[in-house]
Amino acid sequence: MNMHDKKLYGTATVGTKGQIVIPADAREELGIKTGDRLYVMGTSGKGFIGLIKEDMIESFIEQLNLQLESLKTLKDNKKVK
Repeated sequence: MNMHDKKLYGTATVGTKGQIVIPADAREELGIKTGDRLYVMGTSGKGFIGLIKEDMIESFIEQLNLQLESLKTLKDNKKVK
């Protein structure tokens, strides 16, 4: 991801129940649909909060596991020599 991939979609107001409405442009462009599970991430004390779709986390973990397996294979092959 580079700087040109980032976009400000607008603002959201936190309601009395702690709920926010994600701007329509963001939902449309990011493919967020009713019923999608979003994980909430943030930095303690820094005021940053982010949302990521559950299927993106699953995809990220799968890719990370593949990369780790590749590294393990490379390491094991190097040990044998």
